[in-house]
Amino acid sequence: MTDPIVAKIEANPKYHELRRKRGSFGWTLTALMMLVYYGYIALIAFNKPFLAQPLGAGVTTLGIPLGLGVIVFTIVITAIYVRRANSEYDRLTAEILKDASK
Repeated sequence: MTDPIVAKIEANPKYHELRRKRGSFGWTLTALMMLVYYGYIALIAFNKPFLAQPLGAGVTTLGIPLGLGVIVFTIVITAIYVRRANSEYDRLTAEILKDASK
């Protein structure tokens, strides 16, 4: 037995648009994150001398800012997803629920 509201939502073209947009954007950000993270890990594994280059006269090496860059990149793509979710995806969800309650 299927709930009629669920059936209305699943039949709504905006619902399919929302699923498609959210899915493709999520997978794109996932691929970017994996590329950055595994790229950094690959540098650690295969090119240690590159990461061990000192920055200036201190003890800080190139690996430290690159590692911080991975963390900052994660925060940035999370903020990008949240911004899109709070604007475009929430708008589509509200339209879908409005159409389903008619």
